[in-house]
Amino acid sequence: MKHLSEERIQQTEKLIREIMKESDACGLAACIIDNSGNTVYEQFFGSRRKDHDLPVDGNTVFGLASVTKSFTALALLKMAEDGILSPDDPLSAYIPSFTNRNTKTVTLSHLLCHSGGFFPQPRIVVEETARQLGLREDRDHDLAYNEILAEEGGRMVAERLDSLTMENGLIGEPGRYCSYCNDGFGLISEVIRKYGGCSSYAAYLQEKILGPLQMERSFCDFIRPAEDDNAAWLYEKKDGVMHEHRNYRDDAFVLNGGGAMKSTLNDLKKYLTMYLHEGEGVVSADSIAEMLKPRLPFGTDGFYCYGLYTDLKGPYRIYQHGGSLPGVSSNILFSYDAGCAVIVLCNTSDTAVSVISDALFALYTDQPYPKEKTYPDIRWPASLIEAVKGHYESGEGTVFDVTEENGILSVVSEQDTKRIQPLSGRFAVVCGKRYDAAFEPVSDDRRGCFAVRYGSRIIPRCQNKES
Repeated sequence: MKHLSEERIQQTEKLIREIMKESDACGLAACIIDNSGNTVYEQFFGSRRKDHDLPVDGNTVFGLASVTKSFTALALLKMAEDGILSPDDPLSAYIPSFTNRNTKTVTLSHLLCHSGGFFPQPRIVVEETARQLGLREDRDHDLAYNEILAEEGGRMVAERLDSLTMENGLIGEPGRYCSYCNDGFGLISEVIRKYGGCSSYAAYLQEKILGPLQMERSFCDFIRPAEDDNAAWLYEKKDGVMHEHRNYRDDAFVLNGGGAMKSTLNDLKKYLTMYLHEGEGVVSADSIAEMLKPRLPFGTDGFYCYGLYTDLKGPYRIYQHGGSLPGVSSNILFSYDAGCAVIVLCNTSDTAVSVISDALFALYTDQPYPKEKTYPDIRWPASLIEAVKGHYESGEGTVFDVTEENGILSVVSEQDTKRIQPLSGRFAVVCGKRYDAAFEPVSDDRRGCFAVRYGSRIIPRCQNKES
C-alpha cells in the first residue's frame, strides 16, 4: 500500500479545516482508495449534528445531490447493454409528452451530457408537487418510490421543455452547447423507471447497481435518512444564519435522477472501486468506456462525459462529479492513470469539497497543492466588453450583472463582486477565493451576445435591463 507523507497529510488536513471554517461546516468525511479498493487515507471531521457528541464515521449517511447523475448515466448504459434502448434514441420515443416540436431531435445522449439545448429552468420540487397531488408520506409511503408523483413530475418537466423555443428558453440546437440541466437527467430517470423493468427509478438502482455492489446504506429514500440514527443532519446558511434540519426533500427535484441519492463513505468506496475495475459486477468495460468519453467542453479546461466530467490534474486524467443541495456538499473523483479514487462528503451547503478532493488527489500523487494562480496579460477588445455587459438571470435563481470599469469586467451579484480574467480572445474565468469559474460570451448572428457561460451553466441575458 502506498505510503503518504505525514507532512503532506498535515498540510492537507489544515486546508480541510480552513475550508470547513469558511462555510461553518458541521461534519465531513474524506478518503482515498487505491486501485484495489484499499483505504490509503481516511479521516472524519466535526460531527453529524452541531453541539452534539455524534461523530461522523464510514457508515454515516450523507446526501449526494448531483453525484446521483453518475448513477443515472450508469443505469441507462446498463439498459443499453441489456438491449432495451440506445443512448442515440430520441427522447420522444420514451417520453411521448416531449414531442420535440421546437428543435431538432433531442436524444438520450444529449441529456446525458447536458447538451439538449435548454437554459436552466425553475426547479419543480417534490414537496410542492406532492402537495398538489394530495400525496402524503404518512399514508402513501416514501415519495421516492411513488409512481403517481413520478408520472406527474415527468409530464410537467417534459411539457415544459417541449414548450421552449429559440425565442424563449432554447440556447441552440441539441449537441451544440453543454449547459447543466437537471431537467434532462430527471427525464432520463423517467425512462429508467418506465422501461427498466422495475417499479421505480429508485428500485432499478437498488436491483441493478446498489445490490450487486452490496451498497447496503445507499438509496434514494427521503424518509429513511431522517429516521436513521447515523445519518447526517443538514445545515444551510440563509441570510447569515445557519439552519439545521433533517428534511431530505428540501429543494429535491421531483424526478430522482438528478440528485436523490444518499450514501456513505464505505458504500462509495465500493462504487468507486467498480469504476477503477471498469464496471466489474455491474456493466461491461465497454459500457464504462462509453460513459467516460469526453463529449463537450465543460468548466475551465475539461469535458463533460455521461454523468461525470473529465480533465487533467498534472499528468493524470481524472473523472469526477460534485453535488450541492441544502445541507449537501459532495464530490467523487477517480483516475486510472493514478490508480486511485477520492471521496468527500459534507453535511453543510456551499463547502468547497471539490477543492478538498483536488488536495487529496495531489496528496496521493505527490503533486504540489495548492498552486498559486497566474494569469496571462490579456484584455478583451472594447467591442466584446460592450457586447457582454448587461443583466443576466436564470430560471434557477442565479442573478448578476456584468459591469466594466477601466477595461476590467466583473460579475456583480447581491453576494459579492468577482473579477473576470480573460485567458484568451473569448474565454475567461471568474476569479474566486478557492476556485475559478469558466466565463464565456455565447452569441449567434441573430441574437448577438444573448447569454454567457458562467461555471457549468449558460445564463441568458435579459434584454430589457441594463447593468
